[in-house]
Amino acid sequence: MKGLFITIEGPDACGKSTQINLLKEYFQNKGYDVVITREPGGTKISEKIRNLILDKENKTMSYKTEALLYAASRSQHVDELIRPSLSNGKIVICDRFVDSSLVYQGIARSLGIENVYNLNLFAMEEVIPDITIFFEIDECEVKRRKNNRRNLDRLESEKDEFHKMVYNGYKTLKGMYPERIKTIDANGTIQQVHQRIIKLVEKVMEK
Repeated sequence: MKGLFITIEGPDACGKSTQINLLKEYFQNKGYDVVITREPGGTKISEKIRNLILDKENKTMSYKTEALLYAASRSQHVDELIRPSLSNGKIVICDRFVDSSLVYQGIARSLGIENVYNLNLFAMEEVIPDITIFFEIDECEVKRRKNNRRNLDRLESEKDEFHKMVYNGYKTLKGMYPERIKTIDANGTIQQVHQRIIKLVEKVMEK
């Protein structure tokens, strides 16, 4: 049995972590073997790279270095965890994947979508999500949630203009990959958002 690779994307503080855990429970209740993971990170080596990328002390990190580190983390993640899990028929749910690099480094850092995508093609070796769910949420709600957080990492601490470019970048990607990237309304209660995700995922699994 071929596994199912689901990635969750969206602005910081949009509620991804909560919904990923609920989605995991949904699949497990149906008898599926589920792996949840995140990027950057997911393996011992990738988590070390994550710490390097997100450390607020690394203010002088160049944009190219940032993009390369994300790709390096992703390569290890795919080789060690994602591909083997999919080969064993598991459902893999990943908090962020290649689309984050395309919008954060390709668009917001102005490195170019094509440049960043080609870099990551080498890292991923054709492991592409079956479905990517983008959380669309009100900007004021995102700011409110972020203001309640005490410790923001290096990218979360970027200026509002940067995060606006990221958000609009996701909309650009949706136009480029409409069959893979689907949008859900992430406003509302936790259960309302969860039900929207379930409806979307069930449609994909019916195909």
